[in-house]
Amino acid sequence: MTEEVKEGWRKVKFSDFVIINPKIPLEKGKEYPFIKMEDISPGNRYVSFTEKRWFKGGGSKFITGDVLFARITPCLENGKIVQVKDSAIEGFGSTEFFVFRHREGISDSSFIYYLSVSDIIRKPAEKSMFGASGRQRADLNVVQDLEIDAPPLPIQRKIAAILSAYDDLIENNTRRIQILEEMAQAIYREWFVKFRLLGHEKVKMVHSELGKIPEGWEVKKVKDIVKRLKAGRTYTQKEVLPMGNIPAIDQSRSEFLGFHNNESDHYASSEESIIIFGDHTCKMQIMVEPFSLGPNVIPFISNDNGLIYYLFFLVRNLVETHEYKRHWNELVIKKVALADKKSQIFFSEMVKPITEEIDLLRKRNLNPRRTRDLLLPKLISGEVDVTTLGLTIGGSEA
Repeated sequence: MTEEVKEGWRKVKFSDFVIINPKIPLEKGKEYPFIKMEDISPGNRYVSFTEKRWFKGGGSKFITGDVLFARITPCLENGKIVQVKDSAIEGFGSTEFFVFRHREGISDSSFIYYLSVSDIIRKPAEKSMFGASGRQRADLNVVQDLEIDAPPLPIQRKIAAILSAYDDLIENNTRRIQILEEMAQAIYREWFVKFRLLGHEKVKMVHSELGKIPEGWEVKKVKDIVKRLKAGRTYTQKEVLPMGNIPAIDQSRSEFLGFHNNESDHYASSEESIIIFGDHTCKMQIMVEPFSLGPNVIPFISNDNGLIYYLFFLVRNLVETHEYKRHWNELVIKKVALADKKSQIFFSEMVKPITEEIDLLRKRNLNPRRTRDLLLPKLISGEVDVTTLGLTIGGSEA
């Protein structure tokens, strides 16, 4: 890159460019939004809190716009780096985050996010890890002392605006996926938890060990109605190829380790739908295309050739309504009320189009995610010059 293109850029220490682990005066004993490590999906820029907790004095404190940077293995290697999206909030999260915030007049919060996910910050942080095997953490001193090439603030905003266009598209599709999932889950709860199926007024309720259930239903353990598939090869982030066609899934729900092209080393075919369960996160999704597994992901199907859509929402409802230590072995010993086949078929026909739309939206996210990942290193390093681009940012041209 020429000096002309690099005009205005300057070398600066990362800790002089951002505020690291800023002090936030949260009140002890007060309830605040809390972000867990499992709330974060690698490849998605934004995170929103899913619960509130009482602040006792510990945790990584943040406000809207801050970047949460996972410091522990394997979360850092898997790309658990996000920006807090919720408006006008302050909160706290896992102690395993570094928190990065912009410096007024020096750095842009969105640019900081993209800088953090780039190799400029992430790779040295990974190499700095120390501690016991399996619990290694990035060295904060190494991260603070990293020297970066910082563009002028207007250039930062242009770079962030270009990359944000892709992330906003991904976010919109992700939001639609969440709405569709919630809609299908609501139907399941109405029919199979509250027992308000169509014509339920005429259904006789009988006693069971789980309480009253519709006549013709059975009480069974999860392990009696699911069939866990034998584990094949487990992929790690370093093994998968970023430009292959078959996704390697880590902890389920679009958390891709990457892609590969080993046709013999995957689970599903286009004729077979498989449910995958994140053993440490309890996240689930239905896979209809070929895929491979990263660590701690369990594939399963119905034990009796039952309907995959009914089984998915049965297990998911169980996960969402019970406290687990996030382990498959604890889940499968739970008892559930198994509906009669006619009700399973009726429900599956109802939600199949919804799940197919969810799968389509996930696929639509792949191209903008790949394009963004290709552009990011070129923009963040200044290899691609954005100086002359006329972009409208915040109502004015940058």
